[in-house]
Amino acid sequence: MGGAERNARKRKQDAAAAAKAMASARKSDRTKMWVGVGVVVVIAAAIFGGIYFTAQTDNSVTANAIPKVQVNPTYPVTRDNAVVVAGKDTAKATVDLYADFLCPGCGGFEKQFGGQIQDKLNSGELKVRYHMLPMLVKLSRPEGYSLDSANAALAVAKAAPEKFPDFFASLYGKQPKENGAGYTKDQLIQLARDLGVTGEDFANDIRNGANNQALQDSFANVDNDPGFKDAGGFTGTPAVVAGGKKVDLQNTPTWFEDLFKQP
Repeated sequence: MGGAERNARKRKQDAAAAAKAMASARKSDRTKMWVGVGVVVVIAAAIFGGIYFTAQTDNSVTANAIPKVQVNPTYPVTRDNAVVVAGKDTAKATVDLYADFLCPGCGGFEKQFGGQIQDKLNSGELKVRYHMLPMLVKLSRPEGYSLDSANAALAVAKAAPEKFPDFFASLYGKQPKENGAGYTKDQLIQLARDLGVTGEDFANDIRNGANNQALQDSFANVDNDPGFKDAGGFTGTPAVVAGGKKVDLQNTPTWFEDLFKQP
């Protein structure tokens, strides 16, 4: 076999080997591509499933009637526009409590201090001015639970002020989750009825958002409230003002006991 023939044969062999290698590479790339697509699909399904499960879990909190929580108050309760005032005027300490019924921190605050607050209100040692702020209006599905619940609390305080403490505690007893479903107006009305609020005026006030403007105005002007001016302004709920000053809840674990040590 001549040199030219051998070279031609060699070139054919090399070309065949190259073609085989390219085919193998393409097959490998296709395999990788489909594996990659599969991974993306699995990840997407996991994310979607997680979101769906979370939504279902959040919605399950509000699927049934709001459970009653009864604190059995023995102190007077009055309403002053968008503020509910609880306790005797002769109380040793007075605090302003700022809360949102959707706020997780407020739910934690109520679990930690709610019982102590009720004890001091019942003993006549504490007076509380409750400010319900519609701060997290956009963080429920559908939007609006923060405002609806605050409006309902004021409606109850107007119709049956002695039932306000129970209504307030009940809304934190089984609190809706942020970005999940809030309780509906009908559920809020039913809770009030379950607690003993009678008549239709309060129900109409809840349905019609009778207190919405007063609540929105209160929230818009919260920076002007005593205690926040010297603290750099309002920064969120829960917030407590005592003695004209904002309480540092995070760094003052004894703040509640300290209220009653003052002369």
